[in-house]
Amino acid sequence: MSDPSVRAFYDSLAPDYHQIFADWDASMARQAEVFGALVREGVGPGSQRVLDCSCGIGTQAIGLALAGHRVVGSDLSPVSAARAAQEAAARGALLPTAAADMRRLPFAPGAFDVVVCADNSVAHLLTAPDVKASLAGMRRVVRDGGLLVLTVRDYDEIRRTRPRAAPVQVSETSAGRVITVQLWHWHEDGERYDQEYVQLAAGEGDDWTVRVRRTTSWALTRSQLTEFVSAAGFVDIRWHDPAADAFYQPVLTARATR
Repeated sequence: MSDPSVRAFYDSLAPDYHQIFADWDASMARQAEVFGALVREGVGPGSQRVLDCSCGIGTQAIGLALAGHRVVGSDLSPVSAARAAQEAAARGALLPTAAADMRRLPFAPGAFDVVVCADNSVAHLLTAPDVKASLAGMRRVVRDGGLLVLTVRDYDEIRRTRPRAAPVQVSETSAGRVITVQLWHWHEDGERYDQEYVQLAAGEGDDWTVRVRRTTSWALTRSQLTEFVSAAGFVDIRWHDPAADAFYQPVLTARATR
């Protein structure tokens, strides 16, 4: 992970991130249902202590907090983390947040029942030592028997086809239409790729504003990520397919060893 470049990418994207969703609040509610069911299955009913260690602007964390869980959010981007807390408060939820690198989580051992790392965040870790450090930190802060919930793109299929772009996303905002396009430039190793994240925002008349942001990701396959998660001290590792669990990415769940 190149800290300055990834942090700058998400600091810049934070004010506009909700625009990739057709309806951000509806998406938060849907995702809270999916993650809430996984939490109940993994650690039982009731209010759980949840860390979202890649909270972004709060897409998963806010929904879980509104559902009654005691959620803390952290993110490499201080701008994103601050917005998450503000958006939660605007919806009547309490969401303490911190700017923190997931490789160096600043929380006490066993402080949480559940750790969430969603929205392909782990793919920004570009080396095996970085992935190992982040998962070791997640294992440290989740209690014995606690739950890890991690989501990534379907990289098994993506690595097979090596697409040059992601599907176009279109949303309608109060200011007009926003079109999001991701262009992917694959490295020679066939595993990592540079992203050009292009947003076109409609202005007055025929005018459009174009914003371009860039970052790099590691397309970790299920077998690669399973091996990393197991080595970090998690067991009962399961993959949940999007079609079966109504989430838009494959979801990995695992239980911290006792």
